[in-house]
Amino acid sequence: MSRTTTARRRPGRTRAATGAAAGLAAASLVLTACTGGGGGEGDGGGEADGDSGGGETIQILVLKHPLTGPMADMGWVADLEEAADVTIEWEEVSADWDQKKSTMLAAGDIPDLIVGTNAITNSDFATFQGLFEDLSDDLDALPNVQGMFEALPETEIMATQPDGTIYGLPGYRRFWPQTATRQYVNQEWLDNLGLETPTTLDELFDVLVAFKDEDANGNGDPNDEIPMDWSPTGTGGFGFFQPTAFLGSFGLPISGGGGAGYFVEDGEVGNFLTDERYRDVVEFLHECYAAGLISEEVMTQDYSAYQSVGRGDGDTARVGFSWGWTSSDRFGAQLAPQYAATGPMVVEGVDPVWSFDSYGLNYGINQVTMSASTDVKDAALRVIDAFYDQDMSLQVLWGEFGQNIEQIDDSTYEVLPPADGTSDPSTWKWTTTLADNGPSWIRDDIDVTAPADLLESAEQEEPLGEALDNIDIENNVWPGELIKMDQADLSTVSLNNTNVLNIAMQKWAEWITGGGATDQWDDYVAQLEGSGLTQNIEIHQRYYDEYVENR
Repeated sequence: MSRTTTARRRPGRTRAATGAAAGLAAASLVLTACTGGGGGEGDGGGEADGDSGGGETIQILVLKHPLTGPMADMGWVADLEEAADVTIEWEEVSADWDQKKSTMLAAGDIPDLIVGTNAITNSDFATFQGLFEDLSDDLDALPNVQGMFEALPETEIMATQPDGTIYGLPGYRRFWPQTATRQYVNQEWLDNLGLETPTTLDELFDVLVAFKDEDANGNGDPNDEIPMDWSPTGTGGFGFFQPTAFLGSFGLPISGGGGAGYFVEDGEVGNFLTDERYRDVVEFLHECYAAGLISEEVMTQDYSAYQSVGRGDGDTARVGFSWGWTSSDRFGAQLAPQYAATGPMVVEGVDPVWSFDSYGLNYGINQVTMSASTDVKDAALRVIDAFYDQDMSLQVLWGEFGQNIEQIDDSTYEVLPPADGTSDPSTWKWTTTLADNGPSWIRDDIDVTAPADLLESAEQEEPLGEALDNIDIENNVWPGELIKMDQADLSTVSLNNTNVLNIAMQKWAEWITGGGATDQWDDYVAQLEGSGLTQNIEIHQRYYDEYVENR
């Protein structure tokens, strides 16, 4: 494990620091959920007794990864309570967030704080005005947050709405790579069958057929192999570890795994949901599905099932080709050595690209929000600021000192291997702490020995190096978190996106499993354009042009 003493280049910092546009997340990786809680009936102007006091009880609703254990098991939680001089009542949730959030916000009954990356979105702020505290007037009570804004001006841009208000605070993780999604093939299966690593979609199809028909895992059962599998898609669009990665084979640049489909190509905003290259990917996937090469559960399984199947049975793998963060995270420590990272599948005459995710990976938006009606405002502010303390941020991201991190001195730390020897580092992190879902600021001037999964991700990203180098970041990347829309446009975009994605995601599932994309394409495109997609592209283009002009 090597020691990292300096930060990797912060993507977009110069543009963020000089640009007039603020940040909007292009997509949200929804892994968590919550139910409503009460924030009190006070006026939000301070503690119930009128002073800054101490010892108050704070209600925090926290969105957790499905793998994450109870908050009571996280040692840093007691430190957080002590630092803020509060008692925290946690409401812990990890499923059905969209449904539960809409009910909670419609009722106007929210807890003192909500913690979770983009759990409350900019669209929510625009739609449910008056529910959330404007923190722009409270920065004097948030010295750690002020320090982050000064060190990383882009974080203040991400936090600030066009009218100057601040409802959600971002975080900065520093060490994350350019892309979240790496592509894997089971090398042991290839060797068992005397096959070469596929480099084109046609070669991949032939390899998947062999995986299906020839007992690739060698356990005597020719019917237990799943040639291809991917992370579940949802009603809100696309994310990491999904076959939208194939869009890069056709030269279509995406970010964040795809999100709601918006992309930039040569300075022009488009949406791949109506791009013929997307149709070609869907048709290829249908061909694979019709041949029995894709998991029959791919459209219905949840994330836990997807991960469980990928980790096979002991040393017997079940999945031949898939996508993941690292091989150990996707397939588990025991099976990871069977898998090799691959480059993109090449399409003749096309320079491949890959999903560029660095903005979203290194910066988490709207990681903590406050109720405007909390009657323990000063205490809630103390909790927020405590999250952004140097030591606290490290523990929120990677786990508690002594178990997950060794603190060597005031500015030197080492992220430890999993205490559970059967777990991989990425899974261990998500199991034992809030990880990427928690508010944190990882300083650039501290010395941190990176965990093995980040080193592994960098190594396994190498086959994608050329495709990532082919990305023109200035002209072919939607800036995501570095653009922010005003409330009127955001409301319009949100409403239109709901209408568009209701159609598009249903067709995604229908066309892959049943076919018909080419025959239905023209009517489908017209339907999406008539549901607000054309208007949304025009709005995105206007903000992108302003961003380019001011960066």
